[in-house]
Amino acid sequence: MNELIASRWSPRAFDEHAVVTPDEMRVLLEAARWAPSHGNSQPARFVLGYRGDDTFKRIFDTLRTGNQSWAWRASVLLLGAVITADSRGPLPNTDYGLGLAMENLVLQAVDSGLIAHQMGGFYKEHVHEAFSMPDDVRPVVVVAIGRPGRIEDLPKDLQEKERRERVRRPLSETVFTGSWGQPAF
Repeated sequence: MNELIASRWSPRAFDEHAVVTPDEMRVLLEAARWAPSHGNSQPARFVLGYRGDDTFKRIFDTLRTGNQSWAWRASVLLLGAVITADSRGPLPNTDYGLGLAMENLVLQAVDSGLIAHQMGGFYKEHVHEAFSMPDDVRPVVVVAIGRPGRIEDLPKDLQEKERRERVRRPLSETVFTGSWGQPAF
């Protein structure tokens, strides 16, 4: 397996003084842009905020409290959304398209020496209001991006989560053949 995939994880310990430059973000967003999508519909859309600017603050304000306890240290908050229709009509599989774009972005971050943590814990209805989004745009994820920080700076409960061993279900529980539940491996 590719080492980028094996080393990707979702840390919460960000260096609150580190900077991620616009050039670095351009590379990550180019990686996202080149992801495959259903019928080349390219439904992924992003709102980009750098720590200290108004966009970062507005994205941050939509996060649930648990995520706010650590995400303020990130250099960047990036909102991932999907357009649900275009000139052809309603778009199918938009979440899948955004998911592929986000995975490209996160793997590019790992390759660039950055860390990224994807979050579903935010108030989607507040995002619509905060950014005057049209009705056919649906916010899906917020990603904190930055450089590694000190685990000791996190709240105690999150320090424990950061130190836990990464575990994935074995293929015997997730890949079947013949009939559902019959392991392929």
